[in-house]
Amino acid sequence: MMEEFGITASGREVHRLTLQDGALTARVITFGCALQDVRLEGLRHSLTVGSPDISAYEGPLGHCGTIMGPVANRIAGARATIEGVEYRFERNFLNAHTLHGGEGAFHKRVWELVDHSERHATLVLVASDGDGGFPGTRRVEARFEAAGRTLSLTLTARTDSPTILNLANHSYWRLGEAPTTRDHMLQVHADRYLPATPGTKIPTGEIADVAGTRFDYRDGRRLRDGADGLLDTNFCLSESRQPLREVARLTGPDAMMVMASTEPGLQVFDGHILDYPDQCTNDGFAPVPYCGLALEAQFWPNAPHEPRFPDITLYPGQTWRQITTWAFET
Repeated sequence: MMEEFGITASGREVHRLTLQDGALTARVITFGCALQDVRLEGLRHSLTVGSPDISAYEGPLGHCGTIMGPVANRIAGARATIEGVEYRFERNFLNAHTLHGGEGAFHKRVWELVDHSERHATLVLVASDGDGGFPGTRRVEARFEAAGRTLSLTLTARTDSPTILNLANHSYWRLGEAPTTRDHMLQVHADRYLPATPGTKIPTGEIADVAGTRFDYRDGRRLRDGADGLLDTNFCLSESRQPLREVARLTGPDAMMVMASTEPGLQVFDGHILDYPDQCTNDGFAPVPYCGLALEAQFWPNAPHEPRFPDITLYPGQTWRQITTWAFET
């Protein structure tokens, strides 16, 4: 089902697609290609942080459920060298770095709906050469599909010039009716993580073992609303893109979510910034700190400056493809 969702401040119409199969219902809006709402039959609450108001997505909730790109996460110094040419990007993080692609990023745009049915929706965005300083005319396609109790997202991209690309869905998950994810159990299938500089959260370049640290989630750990320290951390799942495999599990009081992906990294962000008393979620209350946990399948952050990190260069003639799935049980 397709319906009008709202009108942007610039006058663009935004639509919402409802995908449903069996017990699972997911809603996607064309602004930012955002996963706006996810529900399971028998549960009264949404499983993800979203809003019924388009102005929230143009404002403080623009990172809730949207597709981050052209380069998700951080690029130190807002610059990168691609095929021997240095490019400079918009400085939108601490006035020195690029975060999620800058002010002209993919999650701030209205995507074009090209195909949909009761179970799936396909949206497309074309980014022009030079947008935000990034080279290449890039065509990005996102396909959401509901099948039983599993939601899948397939992202593909092509370019006409060498560029860098790192896309990520930025959904926040909460699997209970309590206001935060406190006491959820998180399991991440990663032996290593990237230590980052305090403040910037830009990786230092070290690839560290999780053993003996607070970042060891291999056997599952209980979330405690930041009591163990903030989480805004890339977990190293592999050195390169892999066949689809389980990467994390999140268990709440009402449901469990098994996340699988092809990507080599998983950025885990605890949502401590979600303090927006003037906004309203799909469940009718204002977002509060830790009201959702972001699990962002992606390549490792700041890769253009770290030769040991998986390469995020995309060349003409290549097809970039990421698959991520979320399977739910009650």
